[in-house]
Amino acid sequence: MLGVLLILSSAIFFPGITAKVKARLGGRKMPHLFQPLFDVVRQFKKRTIYSPVTSIIFKMAPIIYFASVLVAIMLIPLGEQKGLISFDGDFVFFAYILALGRFMMIIGAMDTGSGFEGMGANREAFYALLVEPAFFILMGSMALFTGFPSFSDLYSNMHINTNLSYITGIAAIYVLMYTAMVENSRLPVDDPKTHLELTMIHEVMILDNSGFDLSLMYIASWLKFAVFGALISNFLIYTSWSIYIQIIVFYLIQFVFAVVVGMLESFRARNKMDKNPQWILMLSAISIVIFLTTLIITQKIILN
Repeated sequence: MLGVLLILSSAIFFPGITAKVKARLGGRKMPHLFQPLFDVVRQFKKRTIYSPVTSIIFKMAPIIYFASVLVAIMLIPLGEQKGLISFDGDFVFFAYILALGRFMMIIGAMDTGSGFEGMGANREAFYALLVEPAFFILMGSMALFTGFPSFSDLYSNMHINTNLSYITGIAAIYVLMYTAMVENSRLPVDDPKTHLELTMIHEVMILDNSGFDLSLMYIASWLKFAVFGALISNFLIYTSWSIYIQIIVFYLIQFVFAVVVGMLESFRARNKMDKNPQWILMLSAISIVIFLTTLIITQKIILN
C-alpha cells in the first residue's frame, strides 16, 4: 500500500517538474509547479462532448485506460514491501494490463471514424509492438539473474556486486527510461506539443476527447511516468535501508527522473518518422545484450 501512495503522490509533481526544467532550459518563464494539475482541474469542470458517430467503446476507453494504469501501480513493490497484487510472473500481467489500456485507446480512436485518428492509432499500435519485446527480455533477464519471477522477489533478491552486474543495471535503467518515453508517446518518438499532422501520434488519437475523459488521459500519463520511475528506483533502493531512507531515495529518484525527462525533451529533437522503428528496436537489442550478460553472470554461458 505504501508503494501505491508514493507513486500517486510523486505523479502529482512529475509533470510540473518536467515543465519547469523545459522552461528553464528554453529561457522562458517557469510555470507554477502545479500548473498541469490546475489545467486538469479546469478540464474536469468542462462538459464532455461526444461525437454522434461514436459508440459506447469511445466512452469506455478513457476509463479503462485510467483503470489499467491504477491496476499496474498495485503491482509495483517498494524494497521488501510487496505490491498490493503480487504473484509469480506478475511482470507479465503488468505489461499486458498496460497493453489493455493502450488497446482501448486505439479502438476508441478508431471508433470516431476519423482517418486522421486512425493514422495515430496505427502508429501507436506499431510502436507498442516494437517496444514490448525490450521490456519482456529485460524482465526475463532480471528473473534469470535473481531466480525469482515476480516483481517483489526479483527486486528484493537483486545483488549488484560485480562490474558486469553494474553495467547490466545501468543498461536496464536506460531501457526502462526510454520505454517510458515510448509508452507515453514523448520525445524522441513523439512530441506532445507538436501540431504537425504527419508526425502526430498520441495527440491525434485524443482529438475528440474532452472534459472528464481528457483529464483521465492526462492523469494516466503522469501515473505511467511515475510507475516506470518506481521500477527504476527499485534498482537503486537497498532492502537493508530503513523504510524512511527508502522513501526519501524513492522521491529523489522520481525527481531526478522528471528532471532527466525535461532535459531530454529540451536538447533532443524528435526522430524522423521512418527512423522510429529502428530506434525502438535498438532498445530490444540492448535488452538482448543484457540477457546475454546475465547468462554470463549466472554461468549459464562459460567463457573460456
